[in-house]
Amino acid sequence: MEEEPMVIVIGAGPSGLAMAACLHHRSIPYIILDREDCTASLWRKYSYDRLHLHLVKQFCALPHLPFPDSYPTYVSKDLFLNYLDDYASRFNITPLFRRRVESAEFDEATSNKWIVKARNLDSGEMEEYAARFLAVASGETCDPYTPEIEGLKTFPGEVLHSTQYKNGKAFKDKDVLVVGAGNSGMEISLDLANHGVKTSIVIRSPIHILSKWMIHWGVKLVKYIPFNVVDRGVAIVSRLYYGDLTKYGIRRPDKGPFFIKAVYGRFPVLDLGTCSKIKSGEIQVLPGISSIRGNEVEFNNGKTHPFDSIIFCTGFKRTTKLWLKGDDYLLNEDGFSKQSPPTHWKGKNGLYCVGLCRRGLFGAATEAQSVADDIYNLLSN
Repeated sequence: MEEEPMVIVIGAGPSGLAMAACLHHRSIPYIILDREDCTASLWRKYSYDRLHLHLVKQFCALPHLPFPDSYPTYVSKDLFLNYLDDYASRFNITPLFRRRVESAEFDEATSNKWIVKARNLDSGEMEEYAARFLAVASGETCDPYTPEIEGLKTFPGEVLHSTQYKNGKAFKDKDVLVVGAGNSGMEISLDLANHGVKTSIVIRSPIHILSKWMIHWGVKLVKYIPFNVVDRGVAIVSRLYYGDLTKYGIRRPDKGPFFIKAVYGRFPVLDLGTCSKIKSGEIQVLPGISSIRGNEVEFNNGKTHPFDSIIFCTGFKRTTKLWLKGDDYLLNEDGFSKQSPPTHWKGKNGLYCVGLCRRGLFGAATEAQSVADDIYNLLSN
């Protein structure tokens, strides 16, 4: 922007765009840096074809711009990207792309500003930016994580992370192992099975499986009924609806799905048809992996199975701690906020975070508004 920036925003995903729009709405000058060459790169370049938002659109809209009425209740990947492109255009958001942040540190000695050094990935040069405030919006899903497994390097077939998967066409007539039973793992397994792929999925830990209507009504009822009552009720309804899943290799947690989301940030699995595929035998559930020898994968129950490909749906890590210097207050070692609501987004010396509190798009939207309001009030005093 032409004015000297008051805020440096790191990340041009949905959280960063929300932050930029809220600053624009408050007429606060800013710059936004992103290491990729586009906005919302995870959605645009690193997500599978059939992806949809898992909550109704009212809970996923970014600040100051609702989804169009013509959009379906559950917005597809392509429509969401259209919305984000319109959003960036509407609020004149023009990130500086291909800037990889290598350090961000508050200069208390001289300028009382945040000094951000970023590598220009096109020129190779190091660039320096300064601003009074820093908003970290680099995302919960920043860097793909693949666990270390004994013998993985000996596997002769294709090994990929969920960010590299598009659809099941390329895997037809193959034996594919999906590792990880979060929403990505369960949905990719479903997509593979729908393409006629012989599919297996590793489910190590207990999980809650809920339908769309269970999540929808749970979210609505929690506004009127005590949280713990709704949490227990949804867990009971899921148990009645899906029956005993232990015979298929799926265990349920002791705590309810909303409690686990609130305390640990782990989303329940939204069932889009995977459960019926598991019950019918089209998707095989396997325990944790012990080791790999060639194309043979050994599991914790002592059994081995051969596979042609392995898809790791094992989540992400955040590298914030590698470049954010001097912060021991706001973010923990994993890059999430360690502060409690309602000011979990606010650090010290003008440091903020958006979308790092494991509250999804709805949380990122409210946090962006709170951060912009706080900065506005500080500047007004």
